[in-house]
Amino acid sequence: MLEGARLTAAVGPTLLRWEHFGSTSIPGLAAKPVIDLMGIVVSLDDLDWRRPQVEAAGYEWFGEFGISGRRFNTLTRDGKRSVHLHFYQQESEQVARHLCVRDYLRAHPAAARDYEAEKRRAAAIHPGDSIAYNWEKNAWVNRLEQAAMEWAGIKGTAHA
Repeated sequence: MLEGARLTAAVGPTLLRWEHFGSTSIPGLAAKPVIDLMGIVVSLDDLDWRRPQVEAAGYEWFGEFGISGRRFNTLTRDGKRSVHLHFYQQESEQVARHLCVRDYLRAHPAAARDYEAEKRRAAAIHPGDSIAYNWEKNAWVNRLEQAAMEWAGIKGTAHA
């Protein structure tokens, strides 16, 4: 995880660990060549003080970007997006949600194939529009998240 190692100095001591999640973390699943990297931190307030260092590492900082309690960043190299960087505090329910979906898909190859089919369907309807693509598959992903959370024994409601 070279990108995580590169960012560790930028984030500083608030960082607890890195997690690779999203489609590229599921072996054999078709995915865009964009890595979803999650930094789990002690404090978002401390992380916010490190924003200049994260930006100096080449990341564009978007703040919460639609998800409360998140700090979202992107890295673009040679005109192509290569990393989606999500930061959450260690106690955020988002951490467990993302990781249980990843682990569920790794443990259930048929569900991973179904997810891939849904991603392809949504991409065919909305080529080149990532926001519309995400909304198109939103209901399906919510059902996947609910199944993953039940499988992991996590109570709560899935949300995108």
